[in-house]
Amino acid sequence: MKFVSKLLPALMAGALVVSFANGASATKPWPPGVQRPAPVADEGQTPPVRAPKQFFPEQRIQPLTPEIEQALLPKDSFRECDVCPEMVVVPKGSFMMGTPITEVDRAKGEDPLHRVSFAKPFAVGRFTISFDDWDACLADGGCGGIKGDDRGFGRGRMPAQGINFEAAKSYLAWLSKKAGRTYRLPSESEREYFARAGTTTSFWFGNTISAQDANYRASTPYGGGPRGEDSKGPVVVDSYAPNPFGIYQVHGNVWEWTEDCYNKRYTEDTPSDGSPWLEGDCKRRMLRGGGWNGAALTQRSGYRNDGIVESGNSFRVVRTLAVQ
Repeated sequence: MKFVSKLLPALMAGALVVSFANGASATKPWPPGVQRPAPVADEGQTPPVRAPKQFFPEQRIQPLTPEIEQALLPKDSFRECDVCPEMVVVPKGSFMMGTPITEVDRAKGEDPLHRVSFAKPFAVGRFTISFDDWDACLADGGCGGIKGDDRGFGRGRMPAQGINFEAAKSYLAWLSKKAGRTYRLPSESEREYFARAGTTTSFWFGNTISAQDANYRASTPYGGGPRGEDSKGPVVVDSYAPNPFGIYQVHGNVWEWTEDCYNKRYTEDTPSDGSPWLEGDCKRRMLRGGGWNGAALTQRSGYRNDGIVESGNSFRVVRTLAVQ
């Protein structure tokens, strides 16, 4: 994908690079504190759609300015330092969390269906944290010197594995300090919301899954879908197409930590505002996403798993945004 880059005005200290994701000609950036005019279409024409923008640093550390942050729209993306993960903006909205009784291989604990609402947009790591991301933390003296466990599959852009819950938190502490902004784990409801990306099917791409969609044990078919070859191991974090929110591999490859404590099923105490559920058994935390050696049913958007906090998994980061 080609990007046309343009500097923001010099008055926005140290100007971040702005790119347009569809390769269209760049328009002049809006000045700080000035609201952008809405695009105007000729009568009878559909108004033009604004291309997602990228805000990448030109300096080693360059957090978003308040003006840029407040102007972010869904699918815009940014990095706040040269080794920070790429973040993509997820829209505010609501969805029905859980799975309906009609869903194939629905498990106990995925019920009851309940509405969760997000009052503001937030930013999510476009990719699962990779070993490149993790090793940047190690090289900078962070992450407690914990190397993780690549299990012989290699490092680089492979997902960081063998990361226990507290080690994941140490990465977030390092990243937050480096960028000067607060990064965190997603709540379980945030994780399902951005995995579904506005869909209500078993997977964001439909009610069946194949080895062309995700990395999993494909010899086990699901919902009348095809049978394929089992995965031989994890793959790099951008191996499959992104979902409608622009987020990669929300199904399969590795299990990802969420902030939520373990609860067997949803109850009237389950948060409905997107915040993490911090009651229950907090020696275990909820996991989402599925894994490369898991059956098809475990890759579903609504599938819930959990692990003791000492177990090794992977994770993705979230950042709260000062935007309406």
